[in-house]
Amino acid sequence: MIAMKKIVLCACAALLAGSTAFAAGLQTQQDKESYSMGASVGNYLSDQIFKQTELGAPVNMDLVVQGFEEALRGKSRLNDDDVLKFLNTRAEGLNKLYEAHKKKIAAENSAKAKDFLAKNAKKKGVVVTKSGLQYEVLKKGTGPQAKTEDVVTVNYVGSLMDGTVFESTYETKQPAKFVLMTIIPGLEEGIRLMPQGSRYRFTIPANLAYGADGAGQIPPESPLVFELELVKVDKVGAHQNFGGANLEGMKNPHQ
Repeated sequence: MIAMKKIVLCACAALLAGSTAFAAGLQTQQDKESYSMGASVGNYLSDQIFKQTELGAPVNMDLVVQGFEEALRGKSRLNDDDVLKFLNTRAEGLNKLYEAHKKKIAAENSAKAKDFLAKNAKKKGVVVTKSGLQYEVLKKGTGPQAKTEDVVTVNYVGSLMDGTVFESTYETKQPAKFVLMTIIPGLEEGIRLMPQGSRYRFTIPANLAYGADGAGQIPPESPLVFELELVKVDKVGAHQNFGGANLEGMKNPHQ
């Protein structure tokens, strides 16, 4: 994917270099600001072109550059209504390609997840709950346990079944704080099992996480693995005193 993106970027650069003569350097503040405007548009276009070609929607690079340059000069060969019409048509096609791509990824992940969860469930120390949540006690604390309406402070590393880390409070050096009932079902259930001061590893099936839709960096039908430390439990009503504190966690997609 990285190699393909580089090819797209190189193609953009070659076309632009062949069509426009640039000064040798960026001498003034105005030069730099002007260049930055073009670079911003170019970065956006290259990202969009890469995503669309990845989905299987080809792009004529010569005409992309030509359309950009002619529009800048006020000499576009298509009026605004036509531009909107053709872009909407393309968007409809891209939506169909995206849905097909998502279903393919979901099917592949579902098959992999079945094997992954079955193997993990057989590991020593792993407990499987009625819902299908899998957990392992790494350290047992002695503090209070949270209820669904409580606020919890946690440190965690979240990863996909291939080991890819998608979020870590240790990297940001900022513990997460959220109302327990607002997060994904697998984490809510798991954290309620933990006494304060505990550290557990949770393996969460996709149906207790983000399911067939996925979210952000999380592909559809992805089981999630969290190594999580329950730092503190604030009982009901205590969160009213947190003022502007961020109480958002791994949001529950089923609410």
